[in-house]
Amino acid sequence: MIDNIIHAALIMTTPVLLAALGGLINRTGGLVNIGLDSMMLVGALVGLILASGNGNWGVALAGAGFAGAMMGLMMSLCVTRLSANEIIVGLGFNIVAAGLVRFFLKTTYETSGTLSLPDVTRLPRWDIPVIEDIPVLGAIFSGHDILTWAAWLLVPVTVWFLARTRPGLRLRAAGAGPKAARALGLDPLRTKDLSTVFAGFMSGLAGAYLSIGVVGIFNEGITAGRGFIAMAAFYFGRTRPVMTAIGALLFGFFDAFQIRLQGRGLPAELVQTLPYVMVIVILTLIAIAAKKSRGVKS
Repeated sequence: MIDNIIHAALIMTTPVLLAALGGLINRTGGLVNIGLDSMMLVGALVGLILASGNGNWGVALAGAGFAGAMMGLMMSLCVTRLSANEIIVGLGFNIVAAGLVRFFLKTTYETSGTLSLPDVTRLPRWDIPVIEDIPVLGAIFSGHDILTWAAWLLVPVTVWFLARTRPGLRLRAAGAGPKAARALGLDPLRTKDLSTVFAGFMSGLAGAYLSIGVVGIFNEGITAGRGFIAMAAFYFGRTRPVMTAIGALLFGFFDAFQIRLQGRGLPAELVQTLPYVMVIVILTLIAIAAKKSRGVKS
């Protein structure tokens, strides 16, 4: 049982971690991306369409990432060039994306809510000989796909990028002090645009993972608010990649656990709230601890 929970937890962590790392880079660049969920939703739909009819999962991932990136670019331009409020724009993108997806499904596929296409090419999962038969280790390292591996490998890469590379240092400078960065010859608006495009790309991949990596179909509620959970993850980590990954993993664990609880006869509607309730509880405890810490310092 523990192996099943661990394996499922890593699967449920992947889309949140992908979007959270994108959101972390975006936040470091100076823009809080409330629209991650919309980019995940569009990525999930595009990924499924491109993967159907004996499609190629690599093309599907590329298309989903591109779709998310274009949404990120449009959102960023609204904020950086039109001076719109980033919170309002992000919420607006979530609403507009949901409406456009619903309209697209009705007009193109004459369906509502759920889209199931034939011959969907799913993400392949790789079993590692010998290790797959070892309890716990097999659940952690074997039977996963390319996006799961990529998500976890990106954690140390992000640490290195932000701390050791010139673009990473410029990103941090532009996000921390736009006026000072401009005085040094940097372009904070362009930095915001690029970081939002990256966040959109990662969110598009996260959405594609849900549709062609987990369920093999598309549903209007397929993201289930995971874009907002990704935000909670990088706020939990205070824009530190490793802590952000731990936050995403906590959600993945509780998500996997609630799936197991549903099989025990508990009301599904109640059990499904478990991951989200736990996220609220954890963030509240962190806020209380931070407040006490500030009180001690003062």
